[in-house]
Amino acid sequence: MLMRAAVLTGFHAPMEIREVEIADPGPGEVRVQIKASGVCGSDLKAIDGKSPVVGRLPFILGHESAGVVESVGAGVTGVRPGDHVIISMNGPCGRCRHCGAGRFHLCSGPVRLQTIMGGAPRITLDGQETRRFIGIGSFAEYAVVTEAMCVKIAKNAPLDAMCLLACGVVTGIGAVMNVAQVPPGAGVLVVGCGGVGLNVIQGAVLAGATTIIAADVAEQKLKLAERFGATHTLVADDLPRQVDELVKGGVDYAFDATGAPGVLSKAFAATRSGGTTVMVGSPPQGQAVEVDPGLLFASRRLMGTQGGDAAPHRDLPMLAEQYLRGRLDLDGLISERLPLDRINDAVAHVREGSVARTVITF
Repeated sequence: MLMRAAVLTGFHAPMEIREVEIADPGPGEVRVQIKASGVCGSDLKAIDGKSPVVGRLPFILGHESAGVVESVGAGVTGVRPGDHVIISMNGPCGRCRHCGAGRFHLCSGPVRLQTIMGGAPRITLDGQETRRFIGIGSFAEYAVVTEAMCVKIAKNAPLDAMCLLACGVVTGIGAVMNVAQVPPGAGVLVVGCGGVGLNVIQGAVLAGATTIIAADVAEQKLKLAERFGATHTLVADDLPRQVDELVKGGVDYAFDATGAPGVLSKAFAATRSGGTTVMVGSPPQGQAVEVDPGLLFASRRLMGTQGGDAAPHRDLPMLAEQYLRGRLDLDGLISERLPLDRINDAVAHVREGSVARTVITF
């Protein structure tokens, strides 16, 4: 079947809207008609040639997505044509050591590992195999993914909002709920108030944190942070000192959603004795983190996360329900909705930092 897709043919270059051929779903696979796809910072890293999962070109980016099941392959029983689904970044096998321990985000099954590197060949451009970001490639009219990646949701949930749950929302909220397990009454610092950082703030609100400090270098982002529940805002400069002036001794939990070199160590130094810091943003590969060992002696913890350590079939329906009940703000995250033809404008807006999230709609 022919479809339109935004194809990356050269690093540091605009994507091209091209006609490509997408295969029918094979055994255990689902073909989804994409209705909405968020533009994420991970997509920009891929464009810049800095993503470890993007090898040779051409390549189709996009992974934060939702749509409608168009057809299913042999053996698929969990979804059927017409179902509305979020496409999860994780399609756990359910059988490896990590899945057996409930760590689905660390699945080491062969299909999952193949998916990370672009998935099985399902798309061709002028007869040439074209890989897809995390086996999805949602900057296109359709995607063929494994059944395990399809999370069924209610048909009354708007898909332009639901697509955000697949990456930015579950990463931010999962960092709070699944990784740090922030308790009620805690003091929290969130550094970086883009799409993911705003969801860390939302997660802190859901967890019952009483002090939520948002820090960023852009004042306009701090205004959004207040909307999503920040009790204090800081234009980041000397974070440990600034935080100590608000919470003597430091916060209980700090989250670095920037991925910027040097920020993680500052967030770590802004926690109290016994505090926990979670690296949420993705720093450059091979980037060293400098930590004062004296701070570790005070039982501070430094942790990482992959996609909020989510169990997709548990967490995504729960988050969708929170949205439908008015307890989760997804509409406020969407700064603009653009058609596929304007994908390069969307990328430019994300680079400028002028949007929380841009959603490509079909």
